[in-house]
Amino acid sequence: MKFSEVVQRLGVSVERTSLGLDNAPDPDITGVAAVDEATLGQLSYIDGAKFAAQIETTCAIALILPRNQALQAAATKRSIVWIETTEPRLMFAQAIAVFYQPFQPEPEIHPTAVIHPTAKIGTEVAIGAHVVIQANVTIGNQACIHPNVVIYPDAQIGDRVILHANCTIHERTRLGTDCVVQPGAVIGAEGFGFVPTAQGWYKMQQSGCVVLEDGVEVGCNSTIDRPAVGETRIARQTKLDNLVHIGHGAQIGFGCAFAAQVGLAGGVEVGNRVILAGQVGVANDAKIGDGAIASSKTGVHGTVDPGQVVSGYPCVEHKIYLKSSAIYSRLPDMYQTLKQLQKRVDELERDRIKAEME
Repeated sequence: MKFSEVVQRLGVSVERTSLGLDNAPDPDITGVAAVDEATLGQLSYIDGAKFAAQIETTCAIALILPRNQALQAAATKRSIVWIETTEPRLMFAQAIAVFYQPFQPEPEIHPTAVIHPTAKIGTEVAIGAHVVIQANVTIGNQACIHPNVVIYPDAQIGDRVILHANCTIHERTRLGTDCVVQPGAVIGAEGFGFVPTAQGWYKMQQSGCVVLEDGVEVGCNSTIDRPAVGETRIARQTKLDNLVHIGHGAQIGFGCAFAAQVGLAGGVEVGNRVILAGQVGVANDAKIGDGAIASSKTGVHGTVDPGQVVSGYPCVEHKIYLKSSAIYSRLPDMYQTLKQLQKRVDELERDRIKAEME
């Protein structure tokens, strides 16, 4: 594919290219790669001036660059063609889609699939081997259900949803359009609801449901539990990494991103565009405001204000956490100093008492 064709496919995001320069080449582009791994014929990107040195060492034939004349001049000097954009990383993601599309099976129903006669299947749906679709399930148009998926009764699956192999969708779960559920994920299983009694734990039936709004993506082996009553809801365009757990009755806003091994207990409320890094734990009924960020392994037990950045266990303001971390390594020396000061204070106190008695 010619460089000029790649530029055309990337469309309105392109602000300027080297094609407008005198004698600018229009090389063939064979694919995309990281800037330090690219070979001749491949397209890569530079995210900013701090990566300028990579222009001198990359073997890429084409680069996506920010608005930076020095970077563009350096690329031109090495005969590297370039595209200018305000968001190089975003355009690189778009360029990957030009050269690569994930596997998409043909829209057909495999003969080993077990589909209840009351299920409603949309048009152009792909249903793989050994899929089980139970009573009163609704599958939207152009949905893709990979092998061994099990969908319990009364679930609703929206248009263009992708359910990867071995995931499970429990009863009454509702998935909006363009959702993606990765292998091994379980959506809508029973929440952890038990009432303590003198005779032991009484199981509270989980009659609620889980709702994933449009564009939600759920990573491998993640779990989203339904509550005893009401719903667990994840708003549009929120993305969950692998091994994430969302407890019963949690309410998650739109555009959030949770990294691997994040765990939310029941009743948690998370605002919009919240970022939780790996292994963040959120206790029952905690509240996290819009735009907040929790760094990895943070423990949230109460309320995090909108826009706040927190770290540590229990969580504190990130700036305070950094100061505390710097002090932590000095604690042994500080303890010895404290002991010496305490010893001196005790000596002075004894001397004072002795002087008073004389």
